Amino acid sequence: MAYSVSTPQLGWVQIANIDAGYLPPSSVSSGSTTTYPTPPLALGAIVRAVDPTYGSGEFILLAGVASTAVGSLVIYDGTTFATTLVPVTAGQARPVAVAMAANTSATTFAWYQIEGTAVVVKAPVAVAAKVAVGIGSAGKVGNTGSGKEILGARSANAATVASATTTLNVLINRPHLQGRIT
Repeated sequence: MAYSVSTPQLGWVQIANIDAGYLPPSSVSSGSTTTYPTPPLALGAIVRAVDPTYGSGEFILLAGVASTAVGSLVIYDGTTFATTLVPVTAGQARPVAVAMAANTSATTFAWYQIEGTAVVVKAPVAVAAKVAVGIGSAGKVGNTGSGKEILGARSANAATVASATTTLNVLINRPHLQGRIT
C-alpha cells in the first residue's frame, strides 16, 4: 500500500511511517518524560489519503501498543488515543482501527485506518465473500462465528478467502465493536 496524504497541510507524516514524537522544552525542565506527536501532528488528527490500488481512505493518528503489526486491528480510547490489540471479548463497544505501521510503543505515533478498503491481518479461518466480519483472534479479523461482530466492517473479497491466507481486504466505515446485547 502506498497511501499519500491528500488533506491540505504541510508536515504530515506519511501514512506508513511512525513519528517518534518529541519532548517539549517545558517537559524537559520539569523532569517529565511525556512524549508528544511532532507538530503539526496531534493525537486524534484525521486525514484523508489516496492509494492507487485501494482508493481513498481516512486515517487517525494514535499511540502504539506492543505486538502491533501492519494490518493489526486495534481498539482505541477516544480521550487518550491509546491503542490495544482488539481482544476476543464480547461487549466492548469501542472504536476499531487498522494499523498502517508496526507502531509498537505507547510513546510513538502512527496512522490507523478508519475508513476505506483496509488490508487486515486475518485469523486462520475461511471468510466468505462480501460478508460481515468479526474478531478472529487478538488483533485479527475473522468470520462472525465467534459472535463478536465488528460493526461498520465487511469483507471486500470477490470469493471465499482460505484459512491459510494471512490477510483480508475489509471495507470499513468508522468500525466499532458491538456493545452488549440484552
